[in-house]
Amino acid sequence: MHAITIPEPGGPEALVWDEVPDPVPGEGEVLVEVVAGAVNRADILQRQGFYNPPPGASPYPGLECSGRIAQLGPGVSGWAVGDEVCALLSGGGYAEKVAVPVGQLLPVPKGVSLTQAAALPEVVCTVWSNVFMVAHLRPGETLLVHGGSSGIGTMAIQLAKAVGAKVAVTAGSKEKLDRCAELGADILVNYREQDFVAELKKATDGAGADVILDNMGAKYLDRNVQALAVSGRLAIIGMQGGVKGELNIGALLAKRGAISATSLRARPLGEKAAIVAAVREHVWPLLDAGHVRPVVDREVPMNDAAEAHRVLEESGHVGKVLLVTP
Repeated sequence: MHAITIPEPGGPEALVWDEVPDPVPGEGEVLVEVVAGAVNRADILQRQGFYNPPPGASPYPGLECSGRIAQLGPGVSGWAVGDEVCALLSGGGYAEKVAVPVGQLLPVPKGVSLTQAAALPEVVCTVWSNVFMVAHLRPGETLLVHGGSSGIGTMAIQLAKAVGAKVAVTAGSKEKLDRCAELGADILVNYREQDFVAELKKATDGAGADVILDNMGAKYLDRNVQALAVSGRLAIIGMQGGVKGELNIGALLAKRGAISATSLRARPLGEKAAIVAAVREHVWPLLDAGHVRPVVDREVPMNDAAEAHRVLEESGHVGKVLLVTP
């Protein structure tokens, strides 16, 4: 088969479409013939040499894919060859085939094409596990999403609205904020021109956000605490703004606030399977009913993954960038 390899870390040109050995599904795994994968920020970090796959994972980038089951490994039941699926991965999505633990498989939702289903697993599992399983967003509460026009952001908006929450977003242009509004966002903040703390306080009569989903890390730490409501929960899922920040513990105590920081890729198989099962139970009915949909900016041939990485790094996209097998 062919896959995107990274012979040496570097820029987008470091991604090489090359012939590699076929993966073999092990105990409790299936072999998926990939139709499409999706690009995530973690893939860029891996390409740059900063985010290696966990032990035992595929060396190729790609944290989610869609396709058809080509082979069942030992001990697999409940799935059949030919089933159309999408999958959460620890790596290997930038390839024509990938071996997937059965607990990380999901059926393709009704009304979603097989290709566009590749946009779902990583973002849905990230949003559901952080916003709902950890931060426990409830109906009537306010969620602040940084990077509202990203793949994570566009899904977070839809899921929060589906459960009856109010949604605030930050984004860097009017065009991106308009797309967020189309998805249901109530409070729109242009972070290039406005202070999200002040705008959020103004829009919530001084209360702030009950839950904040943050992809920035250190750069926003202090202001995120300022923006929290009493008993608010800050969920950090990214470090685009740095890894070391100063925390005012007094301010956090005054808010009776909580901070969580999670990653998905390196979690044990059992934890990933539990998240995928929760997503199938709670989110898949919303997808099947058409209340939630993947937001896809564009599809790029997988053998031109370098172009897809350039798109993501330029940050002009809204939603997900997909890689389609040639």
